[in-house]
Amino acid sequence: MCTGKCSKFIGISLYPFSVISIVSNLILLFPDWKVDFIKNPSEQITPEVLFLGGVIGGGILVLIPAIHIQATGREGCCNNRCGMFLSIIFAAIGVAGSVYGFASAVLGMVRGPQCYYTFLNETTGRQESTWGRPFYSTLEQFNDESYLFNKNDWNFCDEPKGVAEFNIILFSIVLSSTAITLVLCTIQMLNGLFGCLCGTCRSKGGEA
Repeated sequence: MCTGKCSKFIGISLYPFSVISIVSNLILLFPDWKVDFIKNPSEQITPEVLFLGGVIGGGILVLIPAIHIQATGREGCCNNRCGMFLSIIFAAIGVAGSVYGFASAVLGMVRGPQCYYTFLNETTGRQESTWGRPFYSTLEQFNDESYLFNKNDWNFCDEPKGVAEFNIILFSIVLSSTAITLVLCTIQMLNGLFGCLCGTCRSKGGEA
C-alpha cells in the first residue's frame, strides 16, 4: 500500500474513535443519567471524568491530526513529502492525546467512582454517610482486591445509582478507543517517515 493511501485510511479510521471517545466522556458527566450531580462536580463527579481525557486527549487532540493525516492521502498541497513530514508531527500530537485519554481512563477505572456511601466509623462505632471514593480509600473491605473483580461491591454506592458499573463501562470504551488511536497514530508516524523518504505514490510512477 502506498504511504499516501495508508495515510488516508488511517485518517478516516481516526474519526469514529475520536467521536466515540468524546461522547463517552461527556456521558460520564451525567451518572445515573441525571444532571443533578454536574451542579457540584468537584464533590459529586469522578475527578478523572473532569480531566476530560476522552474529550481533549482522545477527542480533539486526535481529531485535528486526523484531518491533516487524511489530507496527505488526497491529491493536493498535503500529498507530498512535506505533507508527510507534517503528518509525523500531527500524529505525534495524536499519540500524546491518546496517551492522556488512556491514562485518565485507567486511573478512573482503578480508583473507582465518586459517590455517596455509608460506612462504619470505627472510631465512633456509628454508621456515617459521605461523598467520596470508597473503592480508593482506607476502608478495610476494599483493601484485599480491586472492586473491578467483585461485582457485589458495585452496589456499595448509594448515589448515583449504578455509578460503579456506569463508570467501568464508559471508561472501558474511552480506554479502548484511545488505545486504538494510539496504535493508529504510531503507525502513521512510521508511515509518514517512509512517505518523507520514498514519496506518497500520488502518481502512477510514484513521487520523485
